[in-house]
Amino acid sequence: MARDGSRSASGRARRRGQLAAARPVQIISIAFGAATLIGTLLLMLPISKTGPGGANLIEALFTATSAICVTGHIIVDTPVFWTPFGHAVILTLIQIGGIGVMSFATLLGLLVARRLGLRTRLTAVSETHTLAIGDVRRVLRGVILIALGVEVLCAAILALRWMIGYGWAPGDAIWFGVFHAVSAFNNAGFALFSDSIMGYATDPWISLTICAAVILGGLGFGVILELRRRFRTPSRWTLNTMTVVVGTLILLVVGCGFITALEWSNPATLGALAPADRLLAGFTAGVLPRTAGFNNLDVSQMHPVTWLVTDILMFIGGGPASTAGGLKITTFAVLFFIIVTELRGGAAVNMFGKRLPRSTHREAITVALLSVGLVVGATAAIMLMTDYSLDRVLFEVISAYATVGLSTGITASLPVAAQLILVVLMFVGRIGPIALGSALALRTETRLYELPKERPIIG
Repeated sequence: MARDGSRSASGRARRRGQLAAARPVQIISIAFGAATLIGTLLLMLPISKTGPGGANLIEALFTATSAICVTGHIIVDTPVFWTPFGHAVILTLIQIGGIGVMSFATLLGLLVARRLGLRTRLTAVSETHTLAIGDVRRVLRGVILIALGVEVLCAAILALRWMIGYGWAPGDAIWFGVFHAVSAFNNAGFALFSDSIMGYATDPWISLTICAAVILGGLGFGVILELRRRFRTPSRWTLNTMTVVVGTLILLVVGCGFITALEWSNPATLGALAPADRLLAGFTAGVLPRTAGFNNLDVSQMHPVTWLVTDILMFIGGGPASTAGGLKITTFAVLFFIIVTELRGGAAVNMFGKRLPRSTHREAITVALLSVGLVVGATAAIMLMTDYSLDRVLFEVISAYATVGLSTGITASLPVAAQLILVVLMFVGRIGPIALGSALALRTETRLYELPKERPIIG
């Protein structure tokens, strides 16, 4: 009887763990799916499209998905195809998508913390002094205030620059400033210029303001909050904050350096600019692949090696609980330190003075391999439908899955079936890593036995 009771209790615990893991996934998927549907219907209205009639289903669905998933991929020219009402719909979807992702991811982090042991939870709270367990209202208020604060500041700078530097009317300058500030902070990449921000590649006020918004949005709510409180004491930063900040700095230096060097003499990109302007444009071009989606250079004219470097930057992405997409810096860092530990023959994986639990190893490897598998499968499928080369198709696929929005110029000419694959990639890429990561962390299963251990030959 005791053994049967233990089995029953184990079964109930396993079911509770599976239910806890499933609910966040369902909530996020349903919420973003509903927002995408509403956005699609609004964009299909004749008032949303210039000219007679309304947008067709694929045009509206692709744009709505790209906006709510803060991607920036487009198959129609945003400033020309959509009316001001359509632009307002896109802006609203971007804001909902960006704040929604940050809120959901942060709250899921709290949910994961609540599933930890009491001692671990109390230690985490006492170390961070940022998020109290279950303080949902304060978390949401903090996310919204940080997002709106950054957006208002960036919008003001952009609007003033367009008014003072280019003589724009105040109304136009303010609207363009708000739109691009929201798009930049949420790492969406939608622009109200047909050439994105290529016309301002040498303007530091426009370029650096957008870069600042992109970087801040890619850090994440928890990191921004902790930096605000403990900026002068890095020794007290949590492992997550330390990893995101250090990883962001490294990727910025490496990305900007490689792209600037590779495109320095390319007359179609940086080569036509003055040396000082090349440095500014190269820095901006290195920041934007961090899932922002704007382009200040003609991506289609870049060197194929630059595309490869951009692929890597896009795939890694930004920080967790941020508006950025991608695999996430923390996931990549965990994989990196697992490799370093294995090469050194270490017994435990240590990262910035902290030991990682084995469950974190498995979560990172699972998310990474599933992401790679999805990218490879989608790339193969689109290549079977088109005659485009591997480097171009892979670029589009990674850009969609990492919710970046950069393109080599082939997205609009892809067949409808291929565009629908990109729609699925954007949705899965925005929701999938967050939901999967939380589901893996929340899933609990108690086994009353262990199988015999045996090692296969590796390598």
